[in-house]
Amino acid sequence: MDQAQLDRFIARYLGMWHEGDTPRRHEMVLGLWAEDAENITRRFVVRGLAEILPRVDRAHQEWVASKGFMFRPSGSADTHNNLVKFPWEMLPRSGGPVQARGLDVFVLQEDGRIRSLYQFSEPLHG
Repeated sequence: MDQAQLDRFIARYLGMWHEGDTPRRHEMVLGLWAEDAENITRRFVVRGLAEILPRVDRAHQEWVASKGFMFRPSGSADTHNNLVKFPWEMLPRSGGPVQARGLDVFVLQEDGRIRSLYQFSEPLHG
């Protein structure tokens, strides 16, 4: 994956979390994630599109739609072989301090879709 492909992947991934139209968001999920993909955090594991779709919907509703947050890169994404690392931060869309930071580590399939996503997040206090 070259830098332009990586930039497009990250833009599509962020766009998925921000997309307000549910059918369009679902199309984005289906384009980004493998059918048997998994999303792993310290608090939960979801597997397969039947679990990933509602997980993305819940996160969108809680963080973007209800609380008005947005996600953006907080450093340089990088890739090698079938892995991508993406540092991010969450902050109010209307402006204000960063509320959380994290690191997403993707394992991609040969076709470029997400096979596994390991998410590390760090809420900030202060």
